[in-house]
Amino acid sequence: MKYDCLIVDDERALSESTCEYFTLFGLRAAWVASAAECLTFVSQHEVSLILLDINLGGDSGFELCTRLRTNWAMPIIFISARTSDDDVLLALGIGGDDYVTKPYSLAVLLAKVKAVLKRQQDAAGGVQALGTTEEFDPLVVNPNLIIDPSRMAVTVRGRVMDLKAMECKLLVYLAQNPGRVITKEELFRQVWGDLITSDNTLNVHIRHLRMKIENDPKNPAYIHTVWGVGYRFTGTSS
Repeated sequence: MKYDCLIVDDERALSESTCEYFTLFGLRAAWVASAAECLTFVSQHEVSLILLDINLGGDSGFELCTRLRTNWAMPIIFISARTSDDDVLLALGIGGDDYVTKPYSLAVLLAKVKAVLKRQQDAAGGVQALGTTEEFDPLVVNPNLIIDPSRMAVTVRGRVMDLKAMECKLLVYLAQNPGRVITKEELFRQVWGDLITSDNTLNVHIRHLRMKIENDPKNPAYIHTVWGVGYRFTGTSS
């Protein structure tokens, strides 16, 4: 059987209410309370997206995410009351696609899930996530920075490093708009396809990109923060 969303959370009341709410709006949802139940469920059913809590009784959502990523590629959105940057950084670094803090609004969570499912359907239907075919050609920012969307890789000073899909899409968008200030709202809309992506998610992706392309991530030459507004990309060689 195919499910749009599987919730992995040991908070029974919250999980049941979330499932019921999603069902009211046409999504087929289910929930399980443990890592073992999750692994069994995804091996028996087709699941389009997973909402994953970090604390699962005696299990770790981080560990479960790592195990899932060895065999499955469906989007994973972490849902947790833990709000530290370290938790967000770890969640996205091991394969999570987004991070939503509890308590969450059911309406906002539903909108986020629908946006992710739509992006997934568009990709499956052949809609180019990075724009036109021409944009998949290597993008030469300068001799020391070359972005290759087709390989999801970036060459920095002759060294090739892999990018995750959203990192690649974000870097391409920044590099295609050099010199101007790009607001967070524009990045949410153009890169993630919605306006409800969290600042934490964007900040972590920017941090990951700086670690991969900057000579000194703490003093970036390419991706500059414009405090309270967004970011500005400079194509100057570093």
